[in-house]
Amino acid sequence: MSCGEEVTTEADLRALFKAKDMPVCYDGFEPSGRMHIAQGVLKSIIVNKLTDAGCRFRFWVADWFALLNNKMGGDLAKIQTVGRYFVEVWRAVGMNMDNVEFLWASEEINKQPDQYWMRVMDIARHSTLKRVQRCCTIMGRAESESMPAAQILYPCMQCADIFYLGADICQLGMDQRKVNMLAREYVPSATDKKRLRFPPVVVSHHMLMGLKEG
Repeated sequence: MSCGEEVTTEADLRALFKAKDMPVCYDGFEPSGRMHIAQGVLKSIIVNKLTDAGCRFRFWVADWFALLNNKMGGDLAKIQTVGRYFVEVWRAVGMNMDNVEFLWASEEINKQPDQYWMRVMDIARHSTLKRVQRCCTIMGRAESESMPAAQILYPCMQCADIFYLGADICQLGMDQRKVNMLAREYVPSATDKKRLRFPPVVVSHHMLMGLKEG
């Protein structure tokens, strides 16, 4: 698959396309500064390939997550300004917006807070602290790094996003793989497992390295 370095699993993905006309793909991003070339160009290419294949794409504009991660000095207004800038960069680069929508975490969660936070709590109940800490690398943090307690919520919330958005496919970089796999692991143990019969398919794309180290 040209937009995935790793697919978990290929059999699940084939079955999904047979069962559903327009699978929902999910990606999320923290508005956290200037967009780099890999994020701008590569993401547009991947999104266009998936929408051309018949998928719908839902971007989760993770403004509350950026706040938890103390981006832009923890100023939510600045974070949201940067989020709007990201959308315009993708539009300018050539992302086909016909089957793409951008949903803001701060707005969407407040529409059904009981549903969202019950999912976050259920994920936390069925995950060990050690497993959640392993996922903290999705924030650009080392597992052993000292961090505010609020950031322990981050992986559980990102995992809950997948189900809240009704995502069939998690299409993110390899750096986000740990939390996407947590979502797959969670489904069999979920309290309402009848509603979550199928785990999301994880399609992870490779990362384009910068010209500087790392």
